[in-house]
Amino acid sequence: MTDDAKHLERRALRIQQNDAMPVYLFALAAEEIDLVADVARISRDDAGKLIGYQRPERRSHVKQILDYLNSGEVLFPNGLILALPESVRFRSSRGPSTSDGLSSAGTLEIPLPTHDTDPRPAWIVDGQQRSLALSRTTNKRMPVPIAGFVAPTLAMQREQFLRINTVSPLPPNLVTELLPEVFAAPSPRLSARRLPSALVDMLNQDPDSPFAGLIKRASTDVDDRRKSVVTDTGLVEALKESLESPSGVLFPYRNMATGSTDTEGIRKLLLTYWTSVRDLFPDAWGKPPTRSRLMGGVGIRAMSRLMDRVMAHVDVNSPTAYESTKYELTRIADRCHWTSGTWDELGLPWNELQNTPRHISALSNFLARAYVEARMEKK
Repeated sequence: MTDDAKHLERRALRIQQNDAMPVYLFALAAEEIDLVADVARISRDDAGKLIGYQRPERRSHVKQILDYLNSGEVLFPNGLILALPESVRFRSSRGPSTSDGLSSAGTLEIPLPTHDTDPRPAWIVDGQQRSLALSRTTNKRMPVPIAGFVAPTLAMQREQFLRINTVSPLPPNLVTELLPEVFAAPSPRLSARRLPSALVDMLNQDPDSPFAGLIKRASTDVDDRRKSVVTDTGLVEALKESLESPSGVLFPYRNMATGSTDTEGIRKLLLTYWTSVRDLFPDAWGKPPTRSRLMGGVGIRAMSRLMDRVMAHVDVNSPTAYESTKYELTRIADRCHWTSGTWDELGLPWNELQNTPRHISALSNFLARAYVEARMEKK
């Protein structure tokens, strides 16, 4: 460390995998990691904007790593991946033998905070549980392998975070919440979930939405989790299904030729439909799935599939769209048993309906048949 400029200098290798983003390989002492890097915890600010990308600390996991680090003879090749600031400087070593065509040797200079209250220069993209254990170990000077790359934006860090964790799967709700915030999804499968996840964000934050504050996301803090009763992954899958299926009511809102999406039209349809559902089943809305199967994955998925049929008969732009939707839903209202009774057609008490593919399919098919039969009888 240089005293005058408040920098940390380390011998490093620079690997130029692409022209825009070199990778640096170097080592830090265990006690230096906490000085250089911080964890970007996933949360939301007062305006609802997503902050960070890392899941919460897993204390049991950290303790297991810490116990090993403090056990004596330690081999710890599992390094950390850091997103470095643009202010880092790499000075190549002189001489013909400093490069072998794959990497170049030199010195990496990392700026350090001037005051204790200043933010740390780097962010941990992979290895946050290991970093927490390393910051608490008694083996303070143990060298830790580090791979670093310069990522000037939070969106770029999130994108790399998702790519790096593709092999060891992240919690589905963490992935779905991060997807709308990255420039490019790491895979076609994840790309297909970006729009549905953004719509779930809208449903959770829009004050006009019946789901406002009810959706449990990775960023939901402890206090808000008490009132969050809907799992976001179920809603994401439901919306994805309606957007991708040609028979889905949301399918026409996407222009496949231009790649554009009528998000305002989708918003209007979703708010109209789900507000009608809420008002038709007020005793079942806003309760945890243990008390209302409507709010569980099985209810959300089945009612979303019913949405594809119901909203085909509603003009969303009409002043009476809400009344029309609610009227259509009354056709199946007395056949539903979200909080008590028995689904006789399914042979299941209300609280034995589970969030499984078999039960989701059975409930979806029953509601669809009941709705079609009711419309036929009315005619």
